[in-house]
Amino acid sequence: EPKTKAAFGSVGRRIPYRILHVINQDGESLGNMHRAEALKLMDQHDLKLVLLRENAEPPVYRLMTGQQIHEEQLRRAEKKKASPKTGMVQKELSFSSAIAKNDLETKTKQIVQWIEKKYHVKVTIRQAK
Repeated sequence: EPKTKAAFGSVGRRIPYRILHVINQDGESLGNMHRAEALKLMDQHDLKLVLLRENAEPPVYRLMTGQQIHEEQLRRAEKKKASPKTGMVQKELSFSSAIAKNDLETKTKQIVQWIEKKYHVKVTIRQAK
């Protein structure tokens, strides 16, 4: 059972698969090859093998320079920062049942804005005395 790779990074010599699909540093496919051939290629060109897609059959590896690996890690970090947070945002609004008309309209506009931002909105109405 091959180990799963959580983060993008240099694989080096620990490759749990026998047959790999290898892509060179320019993005061109070199086809399927045995692990030993891929390691030999890696040593000849002074590059590192990086796992791109583990779920593919056979798994896809790319030959990369240290600089390319660093740039890809920075790109992925930026993309992760830019993506919305996985946690659900919930907004809560409460008001009295005796609320004035324009106050109700203002709060309704606020609720609409939150819903457009895909927030979960919880509205609580208190009974007026």
